[in-house]
Amino acid sequence: MRVTLASILVRDQAQALAFYTEVLGFEPHTDVPAGEYRWITVVSPEDPEGVQLVLEPLGFAPAATYQQALYQAGIPCTSLGVSDVRAEYARLMALGVRFAAEPQETPFGWTAQLDDTCGNWIMLHELGKAF
Repeated sequence: MRVTLASILVRDQAQALAFYTEVLGFEPHTDVPAGEYRWITVVSPEDPEGVQLVLEPLGFAPAATYQQALYQAGIPCTSLGVSDVRAEYARLMALGVRFAAEPQETPFGWTAQLDDTCGNWIMLHELGKAF
């Protein structure tokens, strides 16, 4: 058994697709109508056969409450691995991405937390560390 899909709740699917592809660098994988919403997945160009992120619409009121509570508490909804957190921070800052703080060195390696513009904090962590 293995993970093949991971959902990220988003307020606006089109905005999320633009952010995750144009800013973070993911590639579109699936984008099909699904009732009033769309089934949208993106993948890492470094692992196109790997886990797909599902850009899940907030069509269920308790999901919106959950997302808002996590965001207000400063808790990331997921973590994405990068080879160099400080370099990725600099690249994304140049693109106007908002971070909670500058990268921090932790017992698990370097981390930084970004705002995905869709209601979520996303943790970046350095690959090859304890995560």
